[in-house]
Amino acid sequence: MSDAPHIVSDVMTLPVVAVGRDAGFKEIARVMGQRQVSAVPVVGGEGRVVGVVSEADLLPKEEFRDYGLTRHDRIRRRSALAKAEALTAEELMSTPAVTVRPDVTLAQAARIMAKEHVKRLPVVDDEDRLSGIVSRGDLLKVFLRSDEDIEEEVRRTVVSYLFSTVSHAIHVSVKDGVVTLRGRVHDTSLIWVAERLVRALDGVVGVEARLSGEDAASAGRETTK
Repeated sequence: MSDAPHIVSDVMTLPVVAVGRDAGFKEIARVMGQRQVSAVPVVGGEGRVVGVVSEADLLPKEEFRDYGLTRHDRIRRRSALAKAEALTAEELMSTPAVTVRPDVTLAQAARIMAKEHVKRLPVVDDEDRLSGIVSRGDLLKVFLRSDEDIEEEVRRTVVSYLFSTVSHAIHVSVKDGVVTLRGRVHDTSLIWVAERLVRALDGVVGVEARLSGEDAASAGRETTK
């Protein structure tokens, strides 16, 4: 019925910049600066992702520079201090890495990012080998679809499927990603189904289902006689 939703492999970035376990602090900072990324995967043998080093992992080095701490502070901030003293990717990285498979939908990837509070996800195959990387910006690419493209898909995959006998009488309009459906349908129980299906399409920002049943329209005509 509906086109398959976009998946991570549709939008992920290639080639991927990564570092080895023994990469030094300055090398990691240089790679991030040159590639303008906020995190890099750390790979071990056979390209398997073993962790991720982010800007947050590097910042303690600067934060604790010439910073006097009491014994209580040192105990309380032991983890951050360890990062400040780290010299290699293996010592700096957050592990286990939060990763995603290339066939995961963009909605699922977005939920993982929100739950884990990360800005990007290494994309790995079934053997945990690095295949790509997907960022928040990549996930937002679906919202760059034109209104015309969204309108065509709504007509083809939702209206024609649910309301085939009256599809010609249903008006579909899209403005800035917001889809509006107008018209009368035989079965009003399908209105909420149509709204949910349209909302699930890539690039749709919102849905206004201004649909009514034909029986309601007939009743309205009777009262005006």
